Amino acid sequence: MAYATNDGVRIAYEVSGPPEAAAITFLEGLAYGTWMWNWQRESLSEYRTVVMDNRGTGDSDAPEGPYTVEEMAADLEAVLDDAGVERTHLVGASLGGMIAQRYVLDYDRAESLALLCTTPGGDDAVPIPEETQARMLAVPDEYGPSETIRHKMEPAFTEAFWADNQDVVDRIVDWRLETDPSEDAYEWQSAAAVGFDASDELGAIDLPTLVLHGTADRVLPVENGRLLSEGIPGAELVEVEGGSHLFFVEQDERVTAEIREFVTDG
Repeated sequence: MAYATNDGVRIAYEVSGPPEAAAITFLEGLAYGTWMWNWQRESLSEYRTVVMDNRGTGDSDAPEGPYTVEEMAADLEAVLDDAGVERTHLVGASLGGMIAQRYVLDYDRAESLALLCTTPGGDDAVPIPEETQARMLAVPDEYGPSETIRHKMEPAFTEAFWADNQDVVDRIVDWRLETDPSEDAYEWQSAAAVGFDASDELGAIDLPTLVLHGTADRVLPVENGRLLSEGIPGAELVEVEGGSHLFFVEQDERVTAEIREFVTDG
């Protein structure tokens, strides 16, 4: 890991791949570490890939919050500057997609934008369904750290994948035990997501944009992806039938192929 500094906050990041290749920067969701993009980074090894731990997560500092998406976009700018990345394709999922939207509105290093399972925020956005919130909050008192992670994460997958791929779930739980934020930092990141609203600014995004969203997303419903595609001029919407919130894990080959084609053609 390398480190960039934004206003005294150290942000951990990693760069892989050929130095002369086109860059793709990946931004992860609420509380998730850089492990989230392991599938895509491995398959896109011909590119120069950049990942970073959002403030509060993994090896990055966890300054007292609450945080804002604006601060996290500034963290990204500090990382790209420190890494010497002048131009990059930007891929963000969930909270990472909110950071990506704010970044392209405030900074100028991005040459394309891919938004996965995310939202523009605002009054028209569809919030996390009450059923999902209830499931994530109803953690039995006797659960330890790993059981708690599994319980809260289950709605992000389809029932079929959850039933048939417990080996993948086990691996993710192990990664999360190493990188997840503290309870305070989780709340500080959550505040950034809750406070995000770029709905009135989408028309100012002037980049090739791909919106990918699973139709069975139980965390941020697919209507949010449709709002993004309607608001961003020229955006392409790809709805992944039956895709969950973590569809880029469940259907990693499909999602990676979509990203590769978009980056290549864009």
